[in-house]
Amino acid sequence: MTLFNVYRVLALVVGVLLAFCSFVALPLRYLAEEGSDLQQFGESASILWVAHGWLFMIYVVVAFLLARKARWSLAFTLLMLVAGLVPLLIFWVEHRVVQKVRAENPELVGSSVA
Repeated sequence: MTLFNVYRVLALVVGVLLAFCSFVALPLRYLAEEGSDLQQFGESASILWVAHGWLFMIYVVVAFLLARKARWSLAFTLLMLVAGLVPLLIFWVEHRVVQKVRAENPELVGSSVA
């Protein structure tokens, strides 16, 4: 698996975890009726913040390595790194990264499995 593919998988997993935690677990934990099943689900699902945190650290390393290998600007690299902290932004950034890699550095894509 290439660095590019690892980046794509991590971006999607980090994005899904962040979206779920931000838009489902957090509101249920704090806005559902105290002691209700929904509130308890929100409380239990909050453990996913820990998973997001650990995967985000790996994402940052992989995104940084990909940006260095592709020789991208500091501004674009910072956008990649911060994207995992803003719900839904990471999906747009991942799309831009894929376009940029395919246009500027197709050798980083590697062979595709059909």
